[in-house]
Amino acid sequence: MPIVVTPIYAGLLALLYVLLSLRVIRMRRGARINLGDGGDAEMQRRMRVHGNFAEYVPLALILMFLAEWLNQSVWLLHLMGVLLLIGRAAHAYGVSQTPQILPLRVAGMVSTIAAIIIGAIANLTGALA
Repeated sequence: MPIVVTPIYAGLLALLYVLLSLRVIRMRRGARINLGDGGDAEMQRRMRVHGNFAEYVPLALILMFLAEWLNQSVWLLHLMGVLLLIGRAAHAYGVSQTPQILPLRVAGMVSTIAAIIIGAIANLTGALA
């Protein structure tokens, strides 16, 4: 039976996505904001944390899945997954704080971009081998 890595990180990231979604929903209900941010800075912050996650994670997971499909090494797949998971959690926490914790935000983005770059290189080398 082959080792399956991507679904582990996809599942963990999906749970984090739901948590971020619930934070937005909870605030919408509490502040009675039907659409948009209602001019509320905290709502805008929560929406951007959620949106930023949704913008980066799908591409990274696709790259990770394709790298796994190309039989890239398990340690490389785990490196991508850990970088992505820790990066997204650090970014979400850093941006969610008032004032934001800039080092966590930056570290989160660096980790996320690193996972995407590693995935891109793994896919290119795997496809061209």
